[in-house]
Amino acid sequence: MRGESRWFARCNATGAVMPNTVLFDSGNHKNVLLEDFSTGGLAVQANQHLIVHGSSAMILDPGGHKVYSKVMSATKGVLGAAKLDIIFLSHQDPDIVAAVNGWLMTTDAMAYVSQLWTRFVPHFGVDRLVEDRLKGIPDEGMKMPLGDGHVLVIPAHFLHSCGNFQVYDPVSKILYTGDLGASLEQDYTEVTDFEAHRRFMEGFHRRYMAGNRAMKVWARTARKLDIEVICPQHGAYFRGKEMVKRFIDWADDFACGPDLLADEYAIPS
Repeated sequence: MRGESRWFARCNATGAVMPNTVLFDSGNHKNVLLEDFSTGGLAVQANQHLIVHGSSAMILDPGGHKVYSKVMSATKGVLGAAKLDIIFLSHQDPDIVAAVNGWLMTTDAMAYVSQLWTRFVPHFGVDRLVEDRLKGIPDEGMKMPLGDGHVLVIPAHFLHSCGNFQVYDPVSKILYTGDLGASLEQDYTEVTDFEAHRRFMEGFHRRYMAGNRAMKVWARTARKLDIEVICPQHGAYFRGKEMVKRFIDWADDFACGPDLLADEYAIPS
C-alpha cells in the first residue's frame, strides 16, 4: 500500500527471485535491485541498484558495456515520471564505470566518483562534451542531495579501492557496500543462512580487501548506522538486524590482503 514502508522480494513458485526486487517502497521513496543482467562467460556477476525519491533518482554502479542497454531500459521502466539525476560510482573498476559515457551522453545526470579517479575514469572513453559532469567525491565523503532528501556517501577506502565509497540511504536504512560483502557463485539473492554463505565470500575477501585494519575501521563506522539491509555490488544481500550484525562482526574479525602475505614473494623458476 502507498504510504506504508514494506520489505519484499518478488518470487515465483519455486522461490527464485523474479526481475527487479523492490527492497523498499513507501510511495515517495523506492529502492530497487534490478534484474541480474550478467552475461555469463568470464564476466563477473554484478548488481545494479536504483534509489528513487520523489521526482529524483540515482543509479549505483551501473556496469559495463555488455549490460548497458538492458540496464538503461530497466532503469527507465522503474523511473516512471522521475528523472535520473545521479550516477554513483563506488570506485574505478570496469564492472562499475566502463559504460559511464553512455549514461552521461543519454541523460542529464551527474556522475560521482572518488576524486582520486576523476583523471582515470576518462580512459574508459568519456566524451569531452560530458567531462564536466564527472564529479569528484572528497576523501571524507559527503551528504548528497536527492530531490528534497539526501543520501550519505561514506568513506570505505581500501575496501578494496584506495578511493572507495559506500552509500547509506537513511529512509530505507539500506547500506550499499560495493565490493565489501561480495559473494560469488551462490544461486540465491538474499542470505538466509550466514554460516553456509561464508564460503561464497571468503576467497574474494581474502584477495580483494586490503587488510583487517580497514575492515575494523569499516565495522566501527557501520555500527553507528541504523541498518536494515546491506547490499553488496556482487551476489546476495543481507536483510534484517541480526543478519546485518553477523556480517559486520565477521568483517571486523576477518584477515585478508596483506594480513596473509608470506615473508617474501616467490620468484618464478
